[in-house]
Amino acid sequence: MWIIFGVIAIIVTFINLYMYTAGKDYKLAMAMGLAFTALTLCAEYSLVSDWVEVKDWAALDDVVPGMEKALWFLTIVSIILNIAPIHLERKGKK
Repeated sequence: MWIIFGVIAIIVTFINLYMYTAGKDYKLAMAMGLAFTALTLCAEYSLVSDWVEVKDWAALDDVVPGMEKALWFLTIVSIILNIAPIHLERKGKK
């Protein structure tokens, strides 16, 4: 499920950037991009929680260290890309 949310977050983020460059209202797409990023993180946390419940330590040992770095990086990139139009819009008004 987290993969689906992640792919949707990426697509909506690019829609956000496209709508900004096209001069259209991008704020709904921005909110959706950030919301799907949050849902991706929650779904990944649920997956890890399921592994803890069944004591699947091998899965945790294999996946969690790499996914932690990836999730931090992708979340930061998502926030920066989704907020970039607001920053550019404010910078253009000055």
